[in-house]
Amino acid sequence: MHAWLCENPVGVDALTWKELPTPQPGPGQVLVEIKAASLNFPDLLIVQNKYQMKPELPFVPGSEYAGVVQAVGDGVKHLKPGQRVACLSGTGGFGTHTLAPAALCMPLPDAFTDVDAAAFIMIYATSWHALMDRAQLRAGETVLVLGAAGGVGTAAIQIAKAAGARVIAAASTDEKCALCRSLGADATINYSTHPLPGGFRDAIKEATGGKGPDVIYDPVGGDFAEPAFRSIAWRGRYLVVGFASGPIPALPLNLTLLKGASLVGVFWGDFARREPEANTRMMGELAKWYVEGRIKPVIDRAMPMSELKAAYARMGSRGVMGKLVLVN
Repeated sequence: MHAWLCENPVGVDALTWKELPTPQPGPGQVLVEIKAASLNFPDLLIVQNKYQMKPELPFVPGSEYAGVVQAVGDGVKHLKPGQRVACLSGTGGFGTHTLAPAALCMPLPDAFTDVDAAAFIMIYATSWHALMDRAQLRAGETVLVLGAAGGVGTAAIQIAKAAGARVIAAASTDEKCALCRSLGADATINYSTHPLPGGFRDAIKEATGGKGPDVIYDPVGGDFAEPAFRSIAWRGRYLVVGFASGPIPALPLNLTLLKGASLVGVFWGDFARREPEANTRMMGELAKWYVEGRIKPVIDRAMPMSELKAAYARMGSRGVMGKLVLVN
């Protein structure tokens, strides 16, 4: 097998494509021949030694991938060789083969393409857990999605619309706003033409008729958090999804009092670990929605696995709309 190896987590340039012994699965593991792997923000942080999970060196990055089971270890009953699966295991995806925990593998319906399957779990699980579980989104409510043209943002638009909500999508260019409207967003806000903080707040006020959004989905953080929270509706729920802009914001807690609003943390990974049965039900529903055509990952582009460093560079440029996928 071959894989991109991280022997020194000082950044993308230190990754090297190497030939490695093809491993055999141990108890509870499966050997997966990787067909496609997607690039997520944690995949950038982990090779810079900035992610909360710090794998033992050396390791193969690539948190999310799809492929075909080649062999199964002892105790694995629900998967068999030849079966197509998707997996989000944190590492191992940027190569030709990997060992995956069988418990984390999602059997794929025939309708799934390899590229869509590799781009599916993280964005839809995060967005469903955020909107449907943590925010208890109801039909007729208004959702403001920040970073709406990214992976989790595009998934959030689709899930919110499928749940009967009104969606306001905020993104940084006219092209990204157009993508959001094509996914069903009812209104869009271009950050660059409605600058922080006043212009952004005015745009939210106009888009909601002065009421403010009932739910704010925020994977961006940074300077957007406070003006967005100041714009939230009475009894609103502010979903803390991530900090793609870099800085972790500090909010004046009196805002929660004045708005009767909730600040709600979203950590899908720990939800899946702590509440596995609920997570399994959620993933089954999401797979059903995909087969029915209600949700579909937005693919910015599919690139050869050999072009991983170019894919990282594109992600770092903030030009990505949806997900980047590497294919073998």
